[in-house]
Amino acid sequence: SSSFSEDTQIIKYGYSMFPRGFSMDAYGYILTNFSVIGRAYGVTIAVTVIGTAASLIITNLGAYMLSQDDLPGVKVLMFLVVFTMLFSGGLVPTYYIYTQVFHLKDTLWCLIVPNLLLNAFNIILIRNYYRFSIPKAIVESARIDGAGEFTTFVRIVFPLSLPITATVGLLTAIMFWNDWQNGLYYLTDNKLFSIQVLLQNIQRSLDALKQSAQAGGSVNVSTADLPSNSVRMAITVMGVLPIMIIYPFLQRFFVKGIAIGAVKG
Repeated sequence: SSSFSEDTQIIKYGYSMFPRGFSMDAYGYILTNFSVIGRAYGVTIAVTVIGTAASLIITNLGAYMLSQDDLPGVKVLMFLVVFTMLFSGGLVPTYYIYTQVFHLKDTLWCLIVPNLLLNAFNIILIRNYYRFSIPKAIVESARIDGAGEFTTFVRIVFPLSLPITATVGLLTAIMFWNDWQNGLYYLTDNKLFSIQVLLQNIQRSLDALKQSAQAGGSVNVSTADLPSNSVRMAITVMGVLPIMIIYPFLQRFFVKGIAIGAVKG
């Protein structure tokens, strides 16, 4: 509602349920450079799709391995996974590793790999689902029939884990879509900006122009009429809308997957 309101009305009356002084200025300002916005959306979609798919593959394989009680050293491996939830490597060492060792700076991979590709919480969710929700008799029957571990996983275990996979996939996709910190740390090429990074830059530019106009004393029309408050709300709408569209289709899997993967663990 506020994204369709006039900025002067927001300043005077505050935020409201219905638009005050209906205006499209905020969206007009954001869409002025449509090619830039479109490219940023393309980058975000590519990063979200590639990152979510890769993360689900790695997470499911890791969770399946950790769900095997007869695997030698499984308790040590599980401890190492849980340990990463309590302690991290720190920002400076992490930045050095990704930029100087893996050379991810100013590449599309810097929006995919750091801190997003693998998550210990997601591994635990899927591991608990494998252990408590998939009958062991089915897995044992597949092994008796001569199926190897990979065949058992692909043809038996994975198809039965769609609820938890959809749940983790939604959580992972939201993380990739909303991520702007990695772009802030590792990107200087504006052609690789995601929509979140680009909109953050737009907001910072608006704030800088407002402060400059106020400090200068003489406010011209181009800076005085910038709809900073309504633009902030329009940025929120553009960032949240795709997730709001997708979520209803995955809601039933999300609820079921969380209940089975977390409660029984």
